Amino acid sequence: MDLQLSGKRAIVSGSTAGIGLAIATALAREGARVTVTGRTGGRVDAALERITADVPDAALDGIAADLATAAGARTLFAARPEADILVNNLGIYKMRPFQEISDEEWSEMLSVNVISGARLSRLYLPGMLARGWGRVIFVSSESGINIPPDMIHYGVSKTAILALSRGLALTTAGSAVTVNAILPGPTLTEGVRGFLEETVRKHGGDIESAGREFVARARPSSLIGRLADPAEVAALAAYVASPLASATNGAALRVDGGVVNMPF
Repeated sequence: MDLQLSGKRAIVSGSTAGIGLAIATALAREGARVTVTGRTGGRVDAALERITADVPDAALDGIAADLATAAGARTLFAARPEADILVNNLGIYKMRPFQEISDEEWSEMLSVNVISGARLSRLYLPGMLARGWGRVIFVSSESGINIPPDMIHYGVSKTAILALSRGLALTTAGSAVTVNAILPGPTLTEGVRGFLEETVRKHGGDIESAGREFVARARPSSLIGRLADPAEVAALAAYVASPLASATNGAALRVDGGVVNMPF
């Protein structure tokens, strides 16, 4: 299927690894001109090399900036003041009992996961509306619906993203600009792989079986019974970013492997 993304200008925050890297790769494969972002030049360069290895003819550039900060957002916007597609993927997570989550940790979680996306959307959404076309995509999580008791602050931040995405979508009514959120479930990102590799070292087995055991224990409602590959999440993001998704606006789209036990 041709997603009609050739020549579209895309910015993906937090795109040097994991789901963000997979989304940048998927958009590049569909012909979009992708700006990869990360906190350091080394990580950005490594991501560009990885994408080019997968998509030799990719149209890419990279910006090193800490997009969790206002200064970082200004650096990006000064270098790339226009975008047709903005993917707000930047995020952090941390397991912590509720009683041990400090005010500083709450502030950091909300600043990185929520305010960074609000800030970038404030910069890029007006231009999309003025030019008459655009896509803003927020990467939320099934944890925004199923709040995990061992990282409540993370779940709250992902719920806030859903509210932010829906609210911004309302400002695009009657235009060809859309704002949507996607909700991944347990996914085999670099961080999760590192955790599983440690499990394998201690208890034997392999990554795939360790992943299935993790899902069975931590997300027993999963219908696929395994970790998703980041590319599977990216496939949904690429579609939502495309002109083909023109009737999808203000939606929260699950790519959670059926973890959320809801019929809608």
